[in-house]
Amino acid sequence: MRRKTGTAPARTESWHPRAWQVQSLLLAYPDEEFPERLSLARRAAAALPDRVRAPLLRFTGHAGHTPAGELAAAYVATFDHRKRCCPYLTYYAHGDTRRRGVALLRLKQTYAAAGLRLADDELPDHLAVVLEFAAAEPATGHRLLTEHRAGLELLRLALRAEDSPWTAVLESVSATLPPLKGDEQQAVARLAAEGPPEEQVGLAPYTPPQFMPGPAGGPR
Repeated sequence: MRRKTGTAPARTESWHPRAWQVQSLLLAYPDEEFPERLSLARRAAAALPDRVRAPLLRFTGHAGHTPAGELAAAYVATFDHRKRCCPYLTYYAHGDTRRRGVALLRLKQTYAAAGLRLADDELPDHLAVVLEFAAAEPATGHRLLTEHRAGLELLRLALRAEDSPWTAVLESVSATLPPLKGDEQQAVARLAAEGPPEEQVGLAPYTPPQFMPGPAGGPR
């Protein structure tokens, strides 16, 4: 008998890279170049399937009518100061433990194998970075996103609970991935009830401070 698993095999569509690139642009810190990225994202989103496009256009509509300083302050308040809205995907699976350090190292090795080398201050598990990689390497990127499916769903739920406009972007990301089922649903329920692991001992040698959740910030 074939054993059922909670995660469907990774399958990419021709529009996936465009979707992930747009989502990456919108999940980066809204700096002085954000209006240009917003305009590009709005144009690129038009060619995406409705389930992926509609939430992106909701966000771009909101962002386009929000003063730049207000949007930037909301980004920092949401992603830098609310641990439950942590954008670093390995945190959901491993918390503040040495296993997270290993997961970060593997991510950087995956990027390097594909020819992508991050700057020292870039966070390899920040969702915007993972999505940017997925846009360039769809098959591998799809696998990485599905591996962190439970964490992505928990982040989406946390953003929704905060009534955050970035909820729409996470809804769009989820629409590019297989539906949650089986073990993934159980993983989301466990994370929601218990939170990530909390081992602190032995973490320092593995994970630089900029890779820890908190007010370190994401891609800027």
